[in-house]
Amino acid sequence: MRLFRLAKILAVSSRYGLDEMILEHETSGRLAALSRFLHFWRRFDAPRAVRLRLALEALGPIFVKFGQVLSTRRDLLPPDIADELAKLQDRVPPFSSELALAQIAQAYGRPAHEVFAEFGAVPVASASVAQVHFARLRSEDGGHEVAVKILRPEMRGVIAHDLALLDTLAGLLERLWSDGKRLKPREVVAEFAKYLYDELDLMREAANCSQLRRNFTGSPLLQVPEVHWDQCTTTVMVMERMHGIPISQTEALLAASIDLPALSRAGVEIFFTQVFRDGFFHADMHPGNIFVATDAAHHGSYIALDFGIVGTLTDVDKNYLAQNFLAFFQRDYKRVALAHVEAGWAPADTRVDEFEAAIRAVCEPIFDRPLHEISFGRVLLRLFQTSRRFNVEIQPQLVMLQKTLLNIEGLGRQLDPHLDLWTTAKPFLERWMNEQVGWRAFNRGLKQEAPHWARIVPQLPRLVHEVLARPKSVDTAPLLAEIARGQRRQNFWLGLVAILLAALLARHYL
Repeated sequence: MRLFRLAKILAVSSRYGLDEMILEHETSGRLAALSRFLHFWRRFDAPRAVRLRLALEALGPIFVKFGQVLSTRRDLLPPDIADELAKLQDRVPPFSSELALAQIAQAYGRPAHEVFAEFGAVPVASASVAQVHFARLRSEDGGHEVAVKILRPEMRGVIAHDLALLDTLAGLLERLWSDGKRLKPREVVAEFAKYLYDELDLMREAANCSQLRRNFTGSPLLQVPEVHWDQCTTTVMVMERMHGIPISQTEALLAASIDLPALSRAGVEIFFTQVFRDGFFHADMHPGNIFVATDAAHHGSYIALDFGIVGTLTDVDKNYLAQNFLAFFQRDYKRVALAHVEAGWAPADTRVDEFEAAIRAVCEPIFDRPLHEISFGRVLLRLFQTSRRFNVEIQPQLVMLQKTLLNIEGLGRQLDPHLDLWTTAKPFLERWMNEQVGWRAFNRGLKQEAPHWARIVPQLPRLVHEVLARPKSVDTAPLLAEIARGQRRQNFWLGLVAILLAALLARHYL
């Protein structure tokens, strides 16, 4: 089976000339010359990126999904390939209703008609990992309209098989392609494998949905379906059925009296709320996963669907992003460079002046255009690409964020071509930054650190005495480390107070 699949991969690769793409930068040129000799009849009219996309589509849904994930790694790929791979659509023929019913019976230990009062045999959406049916719960369970997401049968075996082949191909790339080691194809495949296996657990997706719904409870901007936990398993997810218009159908939205410019601004606010308030964001916000509500209670609000991919950010990540965005639009390139070093993503010995000059060379030409023509997502991408030259390891969560930002920006400008993302986002970013260095942040930090201080500060004299009194042969590293941690906390808060005072003085005198 594996040999047959490998033979198909090689045949498809030859048909679309992928070997030429791999060997075009091969150092000696011998392998490239041999490939041209063996395939002397081949002529390609389509660009390399289009051929790569067509090859992945020919290889099947797992390879399509791999191409989608690969398109998010714009810090690694040439722009033409990343843009083309982003066009891949995860649409595959649905599996039969008989198999769907069998999956439900296996998940619940009883047939579908005992779980649901009604079950639509025809799927309403189908992708490589799962498909969705509409149903209605029984009256004793509330009688609600629901959407039932069912995992494709035998997916784990199919995925394991194709991932093994992908890993083999990645190993060949590292050996044959001059850029192979830099692009780290085996690491990319491993990252893809983790993401794909996560999607196989629908309980995980249900938890993501529930968390996002909780974060936006009472919000007029975003509606998230309720999860019906009693009917959820690892292979079946049941959630509230949502009614709305797909966001890509702009004519239908206009006919429903939806204010498109307001809708585009709301999308930006939702994105920055998820990122900077919650540190938890929907990372697959393409048009197929977003609807717009038209009912009277939620008219014009977004509806989010499909929660298999989410991103999370730490406070360090959020601070890095906010400082970069604000400093960029204030043309403070030194602040951008320092943000990378302070976050620990640039080596400590990085020449900040050289890093600053490189960032300026990339970013300064952008300001010759009106702000509404500047792509926020591409600004972040340019920073990533420049950072790589200084041995900065871009964090996976930021790559996912950059991909999501490009999606949001594309959707926003589809709804309103004159959307000025910066004007919409700047007040939010400035308010968030003020909260991080203001009195509220200081008070919040004191409350969070108080238990640590209460435990450590009374111990400091005893710890110091023990260090001085014990023989030198005793390992004092743990005690010294504890003292150092206490000192770092003290230095942090002293530094925060200094920053706060500086900010207040600057606001008073400038």
